[in-house]
Amino acid sequence: MMKFRYILFTVVFFTFCCLTSCESYESREKVEQSIIDINKKTGSMELQYATQFSVDYYEDNISVISINDGEKYMLIPENTEVPENIEEDIKIIKKPVKNIYMQASSAVDLVNEIGSLDSIRAVSTAKKDWYLEDVKNALDEEKIIYVGKYSSPDYETIISEQCSLAIESTMIYHSPEVKEQLENQGITVMVERSSYEEHPLGRMEWIKLYGLLLDKEDEANNFFNEKLEMLNNITSDKKTEKTAVFFYITSNGYVNVRKSGDYISKMIELAGGDYILKPEDLNVEENALSTMNMQFESFYALAKDADYIIYNSTIDGGLLTLDELIAKNSLLADFRAVKNNNVWCSDKNMFQQTTGTADVIYDLHKIFKDDAENQDLNFLYKLD
Repeated sequence: MMKFRYILFTVVFFTFCCLTSCESYESREKVEQSIIDINKKTGSMELQYATQFSVDYYEDNISVISINDGEKYMLIPENTEVPENIEEDIKIIKKPVKNIYMQASSAVDLVNEIGSLDSIRAVSTAKKDWYLEDVKNALDEEKIIYVGKYSSPDYETIISEQCSLAIESTMIYHSPEVKEQLENQGITVMVERSSYEEHPLGRMEWIKLYGLLLDKEDEANNFFNEKLEMLNNITSDKKTEKTAVFFYITSNGYVNVRKSGDYISKMIELAGGDYILKPEDLNVEENALSTMNMQFESFYALAKDADYIIYNSTIDGGLLTLDELIAKNSLLADFRAVKNNNVWCSDKNMFQQTTGTADVIYDLHKIFKDDAENQDLNFLYKLD
């Protein structure tokens, strides 16, 4: 009897082990197969300057977008199933991507450049604040609608317009509840971080990300490569040793200047100039802000000998004459650039037209080489 029980126990135990082993193996094989499918990486997007995002390509035309805020997005073609066993925090974007709520105004120009303005349904910048004619026309024709400020958008309208993707600027970090509310409504939120790019051309290279999202990769790559080719001669030239400063005067008399690490300052350097305000002169703590206010007397001491003045006239509606500039502070008349008639102003659409980054550098290069005529420049004009 004892021998029979022992034999029975052995048979049962062996059978149980075989069954659980097979089940475990089959289950493990299924999980491993799923993970392998997801991780069959076929390549990565080639980026020359942008560092705030990256893209990896996988089989079945699946792409994974990684943003430098830690967020990841899986871009999946139409009629393709979402892979199993993916990371829990990865967000899914299904193609075709349409009806975008585009809060990041700087990205609108990039989307327009690749011929996909019709993929944007809503924006948080009112018509009066747009300088891009295509966008103003789209707002007039209600092809794009204004849904309120980024900090308090009209959620009901965004939902009723079937916006499944919201692209926000980093301003959303000041109103995190908006991001949370959009996500609670099933809307995928991507924070656009081109403003954190250290290299000016890194900002423009974000066009490749929008090309990927909107099936316009060839258009995006062609545009970017054309602009790089345009700048080849400029960047290979020797420095002109001409100094310049970029600023505007605030309503209370302070001077708002760009720090030396800002992308405008770097564009001046790329154009062959020398940004006259150095970090050691400004004596400020490092932070994410690209600009700072300073007393006019301090600005005068540091910048009066600059060869060129570039005034940010976007802020106060644009200047027309040199006298209008001097009226802001009479000490400007003592500046070398004013005496030598080397004062320039930024055009009103310089900051909204992200695709114009290379053209701004080209304009600056012409100015520093004393080869600039007003009709030849795209984003800068001279004050007389």
